[in-house]
Amino acid sequence: MINENERIFIAGATGMVGSAIKRAFVKENSEVNCSNHILLTPSRKELDLFDLVAVKNWFLKHKPTIVIIAAAKVGGIYSNMVFPADFLIKNLKIQTNLIESAYLNKVKRLLFLGSSCIYPKFSEQPIKEEFLLRGSLEKTNECYAIAKISGLKLCEALRKQFNFDAISLMPTNLYGPNDNYHHVNSHVIASLIRKFLTAKANNLSSVTCWGTGTVYREFMHVDDLADAIIFSLKYWNPDHENSPKDINGNSLNHLNVGTGKDITIKQLAEMISKITKFDGKIIWDGSKPDGTPRKTLDVSQINNLGWNAKIDLPFGLRNTIDNLDKLDFSI
Repeated sequence: MINENERIFIAGATGMVGSAIKRAFVKENSEVNCSNHILLTPSRKELDLFDLVAVKNWFLKHKPTIVIIAAAKVGGIYSNMVFPADFLIKNLKIQTNLIESAYLNKVKRLLFLGSSCIYPKFSEQPIKEEFLLRGSLEKTNECYAIAKISGLKLCEALRKQFNFDAISLMPTNLYGPNDNYHHVNSHVIASLIRKFLTAKANNLSSVTCWGTGTVYREFMHVDDLADAIIFSLKYWNPDHENSPKDINGNSLNHLNVGTGKDITIKQLAEMISKITKFDGKIIWDGSKPDGTPRKTLDVSQINNLGWNAKIDLPFGLRNTIDNLDKLDFSI
């Protein structure tokens, strides 16, 4: 589906996901003789994704043939609860500006990245692609989820109405290099790593974690997602007769990406505690929200295409922690 000389625009190339995609393409260019992709990775200073005129002019000048949308405003439960308007407005602007500009400039293929939070809070498990819009969303990140659903549906509508080749992937919870370890705005794995490393560095006797620890979550290393993105760009064509279908036989325009395995947050915390060699007490603050009770993706569709996650959680966590850039864990 893509050739060896594409001009590939990675929107959000400095973030955790974007930088992983860039690493994967750089590796492919160096290892595969026929790959000579030109990577377009403008910084925020070079391209304001909130400015539609600037985005359109950038497309006219640089003429990307492949677009990957990894740019987004992201954050943990706290940020989503406190800044819902920011998550809705900013994500709608970013993705609409990029998708519209890609369509108008006749981009060959576009891949939009959503999130597993697009699915209803009480979905049947594991969550299939066709469960989208079958129930109400988790309130703690509803605005972010609505923005992502809008991006997915825009890609789907452009394919249907104008035959524009836009596809979407819905990854599970991610972790890995270049994650955000902010004490308030980070996601669950980064937040727990920070908590336990801080406790270890300061000889604290306990670590307090949000919620009850009883909810289940699925986690995937960001390098696995990057691998899935390249695989999907190359081999997934929703218009092909053998492409993944929903239960009604309709071609899917979005696919789940994950490991298909989940653990409780309590098990995750204990795993990180062991890796960081913290031997104190773990306290659970039940006054804080747990979020969705379970959110495990059915990844059989992308598995049947030939892609599978390769990095297991214990190895991925240890590698992430061992290679963590020096952060200030003093209090």
